[in-house]
Amino acid sequence: MATALVSGVQYSGIWNISSQANAKAAGTWPLAPVPGLYSWGRNTDGQLGLGNTTSYSSPKQVGSLTNWASISTNSYSVHTLAVKTDGTLWAWGSNSYGQLGLGNVTYYSSPKQVGALTAWLKITTAYAASFSIKTDGTLWSWGNNTYGKLGLNNETNYSSPKQIGALTNWSNIAGGNFGCIAIKTDGTIWTWGYNADGRLGLGNLTNYSSPKQIGALTTWLKVFSGYSSGFGINTSGAMWGWGRNGAGQLGLGDVTTRSSPVQIGALTTWSSVSSSAGGTSANGFTLSTKTDGTLWGWGINAHGQLGLGNTTPYSSPVQVGSLTTWSSVAGGSSSTLATTSGGALWAWGRNNNGQLGLGNTTNYSSPKQVGSLTNWLTIASGPYFCIGIAS
Repeated sequence: MATALVSGVQYSGIWNISSQANAKAAGTWPLAPVPGLYSWGRNTDGQLGLGNTTSYSSPKQVGSLTNWASISTNSYSVHTLAVKTDGTLWAWGSNSYGQLGLGNVTYYSSPKQVGALTAWLKITTAYAASFSIKTDGTLWSWGNNTYGKLGLNNETNYSSPKQIGALTNWSNIAGGNFGCIAIKTDGTIWTWGYNADGRLGLGNLTNYSSPKQIGALTTWLKVFSGYSSGFGINTSGAMWGWGRNGAGQLGLGDVTTRSSPVQIGALTTWSSVSSSAGGTSANGFTLSTKTDGTLWGWGINAHGQLGLGNTTPYSSPVQVGSLTTWSSVAGGSSSTLATTSGGALWAWGRNNNGQLGLGNTTNYSSPKQVGSLTNWLTIASGPYFCIGIAS
């Protein structure tokens, strides 16, 4: 479906589709940034949650509510999940496999509540699938179940949430393309789904439709999943990677695929990771923050998505600029979003659908600040669209 790309004007740090002159003349020019949920970029399936399928090249507020707590989408998913501060779960966008969890396969361009429960805690998305951990530590999944990626020991699609096993000790989760990675409260790491290129980290190429433990370590703290690779950070701050590595996205200094976790360098100061498809399934790129506030990137860089001021690929981590205030990062298909500790939002890379939020469709190979707002809390980047929560 063809859509129009609409740009906006800056409106007290938030971009709205409105005339700056008219707003000032009407006396409605606000003195403070407006909290809430914002989205921008490609909107072919209503994934922006704005009640339409119009694409926008600047952030536009999703409704008027200010009680959003967390959001999730990724570089191969055109649907969005969100949790509010009251523990309710909401979804919108593409729904061809029931990935919205609403008991149907109807697309929605505005947020719809998933059931009536108020116990949802952590969320993640995969290709046409969704996962969540509730406050009681149970793990749930729904949507497309190709290769058993829902972890339900079958390949049946489900349009409503289904519990994975009976355990109540799940603590962290990350959805990939056709698989998932999760951590339990005992520090063990588990994975399931499609296993081409060893992306499950189990030392083989076998697909699994239910959770399988990776190794025997009990010190895993955080997990992150790319299109065909996985990453984990342990309690010491060391980072490990596994899976496809054709573009050097594992950061190991080569392009050799690994089917088991391999430590990335010897540093123990890694804080977070975001890995993306890099525009195609054959490529990938990764960005990571350290505890000292620096930002690092590696992998494919054809559109400047590493933020290094060039389009040169790297197979080992390279620092992005010299700032020491980076706090979070989210990779899209060929673009990147990141926030600083001061709440500013920055973007770079491919911008063909206005996904950088800069009011244009120009690519940038170095970070560019999105507006002047300094109260961004949470960000997520999908295939050519982005979502963020402002406080």
